[in-house]
Amino acid sequence: MRFPLWQQRKSLRVRLTLLLASMLLMACAAVGVATTLALRNYLVHRFEQQLALAGGRYEGALEGNDRDGDNAATTTVGQAVGTLGARIVGGKLTAVGVITASDVPVPVSVPDRRILLGIRPSGHSEVVQLPTLGRYRVLASAGDDNDTLIIGLPERSLDGTMHHTMLAEVIAFLAVLATMTTLGALAVRRSLRPLERVAATALRVSELPLGSGDVRLAERVPDVEQHTEVGQVSAAMNHMLERVEGALIERQRSERRLRQFVADASHELRTPLSVVRSHSELLQRINSDLPDQVRQSLRRIDAEAGRMSSLVDDLLLLARLDAGLPLERRPVDLSLLAVDAVTDARVASPEHRWQLELPEEPVTVLGDAHRLHQVVANLLGNARIHTPAGTVVSVRISVPDGEFAVLTVHDTGPGIPARLLPRVADRFVRGDGARSRSIPSTGLGLSIVAGVVAASGGSLDIDSRPGSTTINVRLPVPDDSQQAATGKIGGADPAAFDPSGLGRPDSAERTAGCQPGS
Repeated sequence: MRFPLWQQRKSLRVRLTLLLASMLLMACAAVGVATTLALRNYLVHRFEQQLALAGGRYEGALEGNDRDGDNAATTTVGQAVGTLGARIVGGKLTAVGVITASDVPVPVSVPDRRILLGIRPSGHSEVVQLPTLGRYRVLASAGDDNDTLIIGLPERSLDGTMHHTMLAEVIAFLAVLATMTTLGALAVRRSLRPLERVAATALRVSELPLGSGDVRLAERVPDVEQHTEVGQVSAAMNHMLERVEGALIERQRSERRLRQFVADASHELRTPLSVVRSHSELLQRINSDLPDQVRQSLRRIDAEAGRMSSLVDDLLLLARLDAGLPLERRPVDLSLLAVDAVTDARVASPEHRWQLELPEEPVTVLGDAHRLHQVVANLLGNARIHTPAGTVVSVRISVPDGEFAVLTVHDTGPGIPARLLPRVADRFVRGDGARSRSIPSTGLGLSIVAGVVAASGGSLDIDSRPGSTTINVRLPVPDDSQQAATGKIGGADPAAFDPSGLGRPDSAERTAGCQPGS
């Protein structure tokens, strides 16, 4: 059965209750119609019997009183009040009258007489509507003198009986409908209570941190009754939770083994890489007469070894973040970190237009100074690597509220492809979609940014479209007690920092000094 749209928006309990009420209403209506029709047929049959009995007693009165058609047979003994009698001889109404409780005659109007003249003997009763007297059930029969005798009883008594009967049925059916609907709603609610436990269990499971860490699904649907359909759903739910728990535990074990492998391999690779770089530098220093091709090869060996060492360090950092190991959390001057990173980026790529906007007062955040510097450097490195020359890259720091500082990196480059945007912070995701060397990127930069920011208690938001890419990093601001407890603020030394006019005398000079070539 397909419910209408308005019913589909209701809960199952409400829909079942409405269905039960509808079925009860239809049953009551069917019973009411059947009993009403049966009662009416019974009353009509009784009317016909009364007409037959009344006709025999009334015939003599009609035939003896045809001298005065207006006052005939108004007080015949044994007849019910309201009984109508008429005699037709030769197409004329010779006698007509209505039984009354007193001697006061009931006038029969001309329209009533015309209707009575039109009645013919048929052997069964019929209903006629008399304009003055009302509706009558009449029976016409042929008399002994070639006349027609008509006897009738008013239908108002039958109508009154039917009206009272239907009213009593409606009241009784409404009472039964209300009672049974209430009892049915309680029964449906009791029957569906296990489903509510299933839904509550599913909701609690959905709120568990299933994405990472040691996963244990202790939630189960209680009071499982296997012999009912709802109990079978509960049992299936419990079985599914057991299978999901097993799969999550196995996944967590695999991830733990993989992270341990990456950490162990990275640790083991650091030593041979250091040795390779050391020997390459030694060869370049002690052999001044090496051919140019050999020197070029040694420089390439040293550069690639350094690149691989950086990749190993990144993998070790990600393994540390995956293991949930905490980073240092102390007040860090984010403004100084931004100035350092923008200065380094300007030296590395002078063909880009670098802009820096800082508030009047230094902005302090909670975190690891080295890792936060790596965050800013990675963001600017991505902007430098993935945008063409002449792109404007702006860095802005603001404190919209007293709890978080926002570091915004915006560039006017080609933007991040829409297909990569949902997973751009995943590991080894590259903008060119291949492992080519056209862009010197490992695909770990934004992964490290996201991991460090999350471990620092902040959040990362990326919005990109052609011609505009904005990355917002929210970092927590320490309160006065945290800043006083840690003492010295981490970050660059302002006394040793003044490259290319990027000192910090005030906000205007800091902003203007970061626009080379503009």
